[in-house]
Amino acid sequence: MSNSNWKHPSEAERQGQAHPEDDIAIPVHEAPAPEAGEAAEALPPQPESERVAALEEELAALRDKWMRAEAEAQNARNRQRKEVEDARNYAIQKFATDVAEAADNLRRGLDALPQPEPGEPELLGKLRGGFEGVERSFLSMLERHGVQRVEAAGRPFDPALHQAMAEQPAPPGVEPGTVIQAWTPAWTLNGRLLRPAMVVVAGKPA
Repeated sequence: MSNSNWKHPSEAERQGQAHPEDDIAIPVHEAPAPEAGEAAEALPPQPESERVAALEEELAALRDKWMRAEAEAQNARNRQRKEVEDARNYAIQKFATDVAEAADNLRRGLDALPQPEPGEPELLGKLRGGFEGVERSFLSMLERHGVQRVEAAGRPFDPALHQAMAEQPAPPGVEPGTVIQAWTPAWTLNGRLLRPAMVVVAGKPA
């Protein structure tokens, strides 16, 4: 075979030829970014005294919250106990008021009887004594259930127990502001006012 037509490539042709190895991409390895945990570890450690102070502050806050919650719970229990006691003590308030009215009527009946006198009929004396015994027994029964009669005559006027219906000049020897007459007594239920006494109060001397 004749090789007469073959020519050596020129220098320019050799430089223009493509080399496959020139197209190969060489990977570039970049250093990985530090993670958040690594960045935190890079910070200087917190001093032990500051950590202890932070824990003590947190403990004090928790203790304060617990004490407040306990105080609120105790207040709620006290309110509930008082409501139960009030309901038990004053559930019969209306009934007690009616019973006090009956006791006042019994006293009015006794006051309507003639005063004891020498030579009065024996039956009248026994009748008076019987009514007085009934009244004593009735009042004793009421007191056992917390209902109490409070006499007003001769005592200083007390707006918590008395209702002034009139004022009169103070008699000699009586201080102004003294109850000189009580139309009805005061009544209380377990220390709470059921009905005030209707009274006449001494004013300034004439």
